[in-house]
Amino acid sequence: METIAEPLQRHTLWHFWWQAAKGRDLLVDPSLHERIRNRLVAAHEPHGGSLLLYSLMPSELHVISSLPEGVTPDLIVRGVASVISRWVREIDFIRGPVFAGPYLAHRLPSMAALRYEIRMLAWRPAALKLTTRQSYYSCTSLRSTLGLCLARQFDIRPLLSLFGRTVLKARSALRQVTRGRPSKVSLDEWELNHALVLAAGHGGPKCAASREVRGASAALVAAGQPKTINGALNLLERWVKHRMGLSVRKGLRKLDGADGARGRALVAGLAVKARLCTAVAVARRYERSKATLCEQMRASRGRVEDRELLATPVQQIIEEVLALNAPSNAKG
Repeated sequence: METIAEPLQRHTLWHFWWQAAKGRDLLVDPSLHERIRNRLVAAHEPHGGSLLLYSLMPSELHVISSLPEGVTPDLIVRGVASVISRWVREIDFIRGPVFAGPYLAHRLPSMAALRYEIRMLAWRPAALKLTTRQSYYSCTSLRSTLGLCLARQFDIRPLLSLFGRTVLKARSALRQVTRGRPSKVSLDEWELNHALVLAAGHGGPKCAASREVRGASAALVAAGQPKTINGALNLLERWVKHRMGLSVRKGLRKLDGADGARGRALVAGLAVKARLCTAVAVARRYERSKATLCEQMRASRGRVEDRELLATPVQQIIEEVLALNAPSNAKG
């Protein structure tokens, strides 16, 4: 039985990625796949790093690396983006930037984080409608790591060493990670968290600005209808009205009295806590003044029952709203 080397010690796992500029195609020529793969491998060698996984799509390039302590992705990407940009321009004869901006990166602090990124990257081509199954897409190292094709000038052992002592066991564990397509909400949340799309709208009914969202705010936008800042506020409002026992049909914008003031304050408090938007944006949504809403938010924080609602985890809020939206299976 083929064995693998011991897992890399004193290394940090990184995921870094680029997004192509609008109108650019990183796979404008089939030869670019092999050239970019070889360039990524060569960029790791001088620094003692290991290329664990790459996924090259027409609009994105993702890399997962294991780098020694003190080595950051900056050292790896210096000679990557500029070289790829030159290759693409030589083929498509279009002047201007090839990438939408500088690369983005984050550390993967645990094996759970690594498994999550691998699963999402495995299904990313399917989410972009480049293939129907995660195992069908060819411009990724995952196929060779799983044994679905030959590993051409790519070392599959560093990634496999993190999943098992033998090739057979490691591949089995890796298949478990990528099995089963993530939900649309999960894929959208991952996309938002990686700034591959922006969340439109800041809360006002006429505001069309877009911005990046992360963490709790990304989860809310991904679960909202529509998948915008306003959609996330719709979700929070639906949850608040449900918890307050208010009518689903009547919106908080037109609801007068103490219930309306309390409901709007709760929505604003939850939105600000999740860094979804500012209290000003919520005030604009409800056509109220900022001073009035902030005063109501202070009063809300002074009520024990409201503090309990404001402390509710975002994931619990989303799950409860999705349960409300699901068709009832109860028999009358």
